[in-house]
Amino acid sequence: MSATGEVTGSTGSRPAGRGRRVILWRHGQTSWNVERRFQGTTDVELTETGVAQARRAARLLASLRPDAIVASDLRRAANTAAELAALTGLDVTHDEGLRETYAGVWQGLTHDEIIARHGEEYAAWKRGEPVRRGGGELETEVADRAAPVVLRHAEKLPEDGTLVVVSHGGTIRTTIGRLLGLDSRNWESLGGLSNCCWSVLGEGARGWRLLEHNAGTLPEPVLGDDD
Repeated sequence: MSATGEVTGSTGSRPAGRGRRVILWRHGQTSWNVERRFQGTTDVELTETGVAQARRAARLLASLRPDAIVASDLRRAANTAAELAALTGLDVTHDEGLRETYAGVWQGLTHDEIIARHGEEYAAWKRGEPVRRGGGELETEVADRAAPVVLRHAEKLPEDGTLVVVSHGGTIRTTIGRLLGLDSRNWESLGGLSNCCWSVLGEGARGWRLLEHNAGTLPEPVLGDDD
């Protein structure tokens, strides 16, 4: 699914030309994904399906000739990143700042169990209120640690370079929200990422723009007046 709106965030001056591109890639499927368990910082392995998803997506992303790969150090993200590294010959930098949201007692619970045991807390989070789910991190705290990692690695790229960031659904959403300059109450308006799908941020004259969201195919150029 492509995002064609003019959503931008301020990150300072931008070079002429296409600009840098950041691909935020969610890890492949795990058994806890299938069971709808909140993983958070729990280190869960990929399933066989998840490995196959990573290999398929890696073949597509490798064709974009990325310049660098940075990944969460949790195995589901690290092993997803390894599939792209094997095709591109790039090293993977692992950074714990890209881990999923720590969610305290929610971790390991199914979606239904969270609603049954922590229904009011869950509802407040969905309303966009600042909630420490399960006694864990605020979404803004996740963005505080993850977004600088992405920016630090993006700044090392050539002017038209591509960075692949391999992380987790919640962390990717908060990072996108922060880089676009969206109010944190509105981050939930960014739909979730399917396993091994990705979103693409590109540099524009006024900052980062969301070019693709929850994509599973190669980005297509925007043709027309909005280019």
